Amino acid sequence: MIATLGLVATLCGVLIVSTYHGTLNAVTANKRIALERAVFKVVPGAASMKEFVATADGIAPAGPQTPTGAVEFYAAYDQAGALKGIAAEGAATGYADVVRVLYAYDPATQAISGLGVVSMRETPGIGDKIYTDQAFLANFQALDVRLSADGKALANAIKVVKHGTKRNPWEIDAISGATVTSKAVGKGINESAQRLLPRLAPNLDKLRGN
Repeated sequence: MIATLGLVATLCGVLIVSTYHGTLNAVTANKRIALERAVFKVVPGAASMKEFVATADGIAPAGPQTPTGAVEFYAAYDQAGALKGIAAEGAATGYADVVRVLYAYDPATQAISGLGVVSMRETPGIGDKIYTDQAFLANFQALDVRLSADGKALANAIKVVKHGTKRNPWEIDAISGATVTSKAVGKGINESAQRLLPRLAPNLDKLRGN
């Protein structure tokens, strides 16, 4: 019986490993396609993209492992190879779980110009308004993320304000009844942009040369 159980366990292990390796390429390809679609959605007009990391030393093409403290981002290009925009991920804890979003950054206007949801488990009909409520999405058509004079941080931190009280271009008008989820979106983008943009801005010419 022990020998039989050992044989069955061995066969199961071989089958699991074989299945994993046999489907790995397909799974990786599908993830790549899903990522490209997400980037192309938040950066309209993009036809291709390249993955990069931003570190204290500058930017570099993404490798198998992300260096400690580096920020991953995606450079999106049009058919002619011109830089259309930057996409990056932001994440923060919402009402039920972590809310992960993908935002677009337009270097020409120094503003966030698009928003998409990567994953969330907020209350259906309430929290999911962050990707269905057009008034909320309008916050991300030209959300001001310009840098301070010394280029070391955002001139104004992204701030989520009570619904109907937005007065400044760096503020996000929260969704009424979904303030916690709205704040998670704002916090995730602010933390990501504060880390990424000071490293990205001095190196934009390197991306345009790709």
